[in-house]
Amino acid sequence: MMYKHVIITLSTIGIFGISLYFSPILSAQNAEDESSLHIGGALRYNVILQNYESDIDATSSSFTMDTWRINVLYDNPGGIGLNFEYRFYPTFGTHFIKQGWLDYHANDQTELQLGVTQVPFGNIQYNSNNWWFSLPYYVGLEDDHDMGLKLIYRRENIRWDFAYFFQPEPEGPPAAFGTGGPGRYSYDVIPEGNAALTERNQFNLRAAWLTGPSEYGLSLEYGQLYNTVLSRFDHRYAFAAHADINSGNFNIKPQILYYKMNALDDDGQKLSTAFMGAYAIPYQVSTEAWIATLGLAYSHDVEWGPVTNLLFYNDFSYMKNRAGSGTTRLADGNTLTLDQHFQYTIQNITGILVSAGPVYTYFDIAQGVNHPWLTDSFGVGVGPGHEDLGIGKSEYNIRFNINIGFYF
Repeated sequence: MMYKHVIITLSTIGIFGISLYFSPILSAQNAEDESSLHIGGALRYNVILQNYESDIDATSSSFTMDTWRINVLYDNPGGIGLNFEYRFYPTFGTHFIKQGWLDYHANDQTELQLGVTQVPFGNIQYNSNNWWFSLPYYVGLEDDHDMGLKLIYRRENIRWDFAYFFQPEPEGPPAAFGTGGPGRYSYDVIPEGNAALTERNQFNLRAAWLTGPSEYGLSLEYGQLYNTVLSRFDHRYAFAAHADINSGNFNIKPQILYYKMNALDDDGQKLSTAFMGAYAIPYQVSTEAWIATLGLAYSHDVEWGPVTNLLFYNDFSYMKNRAGSGTTRLADGNTLTLDQHFQYTIQNITGILVSAGPVYTYFDIAQGVNHPWLTDSFGVGVGPGHEDLGIGKSEYNIRFNINIGFYF
């Protein structure tokens, strides 16, 4: 899981000696070319109470250190800037880069980014209000970051994003917890089981029309899947219609998307699932699905001591996992005989974000069916369903989650 907030620079806090070191340097830079260096980070904790397939016991609740991270932002008008973030996850025992790109503003309308940058697809930066994101994140279609080149062009009431990504973002070390998959921030297809697949050569086009504070857009994505055993390229694609509508204190984020992967296993057989991985926990994902999401939020300013804002929200996601009838091959090498589609996936998050200076706290009630994180069978979901319960028999699971983050 990850988080969504603006960095507050070290120099504004004044509690770290490094700010004193950089202060004279930055003053000289600002006098010459208005460039600036901001160093920040975050420290987050999680409080968990879960009610999954098994009965509630002493292991159903925990208090953990979620994440700590380092951010570096070098703003250099007229020159080349830098945006970098590196994350550490003690719970999983891994660490990795989240983003890291060089940017150049050719003029007020045109920006170039090179490196590990966000994929322009769907509602950006996020398609959700909560700590969990929405279901597109779990199939690599929300806040995805890959290695490549992106062009952003803004003019009057329209924004265009064009991007080419050679490959996914770099992996961190395999986690001590889980199955030893790739330590990575966003989900990508990975070689696992009987399917030695990797993502290559991805192209993205996104168009957004701006009307006052609201945005309406369309997104297209096309890329390749390379099977290293077969030395063969196949293709994958996705498209989405989306909107980010603001009216007073209300926000609405509707989105509908479709994706398909034409993937073969190492025996040359067509697959109905592929392995995707992040946070060192790979799991099987349907190679074809529709996903519909709707986020509703209301922002309310308050003056309760350090608390200045309450954001109330509900984010709903529905995923229709598709698989043909007859014999279906899975990426783990197994086969299933189906007369119906895979189990659908549902996620609904109801919560409140409490803002108090540099501290942001999410209070989330997360509900899921056939969800890879909301289950005792960690990593099972967004695919065929739970084998021990049978296809279409996944249970309705709930987790109450409090995420407390200090951002500096």
